[in-house]
Amino acid sequence: MSRVLVVAGVASGVGKTSITLGLLRALRRRGLSVQPFKVGPDFIDPGLHAVASGRSSYNLDGWMCGRDAVLATVARHAADVDIAIIEGVMGCFDGLDGTSDAGSTAQVAKWLGAPVVLIVDAGAQSRSAAATVLGFERFDPALSVAAVITNRVGGATHARWVGDAIRTACRAVPVGAIPRDDTWWGLPERHLGLVTAAEGVLDGERLDRMAETVERHVDLDRLLALAAPLALTRSPVLVQRPRATIAVARDLAFQFYYAENLDLLREAGAELVEWSPLADGEPPDVDGLYFGGGYPELHGKRLADNAGCRKAVRRFVLDLGRPVYAECGGLMYLAQSLEDAEGGVHEMVDVLPARVTMRPPRMSLGYVDVTLTAPTPLGRAGAVARGQEFHFSTLSPVPASVPRAYSVMAPGGVARAEGYLVGRALLSYVHLHFASNPALARGFVDACAEARRR
Repeated sequence: MSRVLVVAGVASGVGKTSITLGLLRALRRRGLSVQPFKVGPDFIDPGLHAVASGRSSYNLDGWMCGRDAVLATVARHAADVDIAIIEGVMGCFDGLDGTSDAGSTAQVAKWLGAPVVLIVDAGAQSRSAAATVLGFERFDPALSVAAVITNRVGGATHARWVGDAIRTACRAVPVGAIPRDDTWWGLPERHLGLVTAAEGVLDGERLDRMAETVERHVDLDRLLALAAPLALTRSPVLVQRPRATIAVARDLAFQFYYAENLDLLREAGAELVEWSPLADGEPPDVDGLYFGGGYPELHGKRLADNAGCRKAVRRFVLDLGRPVYAECGGLMYLAQSLEDAEGGVHEMVDVLPARVTMRPPRMSLGYVDVTLTAPTPLGRAGAVARGQEFHFSTLSPVPASVPRAYSVMAPGGVARAEGYLVGRALLSYVHLHFASNPALARGFVDACAEARRR
């Protein structure tokens, strides 16, 4: 039977991702099959997990997708492995707001009955670390804080003091202490978070060093003994015969996709093919295009210089009238122009009559509810879904003549019109999670299949 552990932090920045990657690689080196997951809406960590584990990593987001969808995702992808490792988001109890555990690591761990391995940055404390762990144990008695790994310890004596304090005051078992090493242990970051796996940040040498660090400083046998059996039943997956072909933009500029979104498209009857707006002369001969998020602002010149591809995409939308779904980075690419952080202005596809700028950077971050207010390539008016926004760019005012197809509302906020329709192309800053409404994936495949028959 598969087993499960949740790696949670007392806060962001305590080393969850580096320790998770080291664990994934170390367990694989033992010959175990390991399935990674990531709590929350993040795209970057799952890409890093996939490199370390050799398996696609899936997001578990309690707010966007709900309990049933989260449990079904774990059951589907962890049923045939030795152990599932779930990396948390932010601090263990951080999520949608300050009054509930919605969207948090704790929520997912409780749904699964999974023990938590708490990561504590001990770099500036010793005995006080035990008070922190004790607080996490007592804050929510329904959560099982089973083990502690301390990070950034200053040496053997420091590690012993911290471990002794936790053993004396807490139920959780100290299973490891990672020495402080600022030369290579952390991962490089930029404005949207860590540098991505697609950029080669996790080469084999770094991963092996991470694994060796974990092997030397974490009691893996004790950790595995604390893992809980995963008592979930996997439901059969019914996959339709391919009835439409969708090209998914995938390169350094476009790389943010929920693995579940792609799975749901395949199950609905889509054959997915990857292509590169940076390198390819034009999209493949397909029925629809899917542009995810990414970093088009870092590759504006290359995207602009590939004029043949931009013209082909514009023709796909305006002349052929085929379905396109573009979110965040995809919206930026389909706009008139993109001004990067250095002030360089680059021509884009010019489907959406508006300009995108990175100056000054203005962060938009948060969950949103989306209601379709008009027919779209994803489905009919009235359909509802959930997603998230995370971008630093700003879109100039879009003319009122461009139809809006979304009513977007942040929790506790005010509804606003978004989701721009140009022909059969739908463009939005929102990253929708199709598991919040699987009918959206079926709707997009339906639209693409209809385009094939025309």
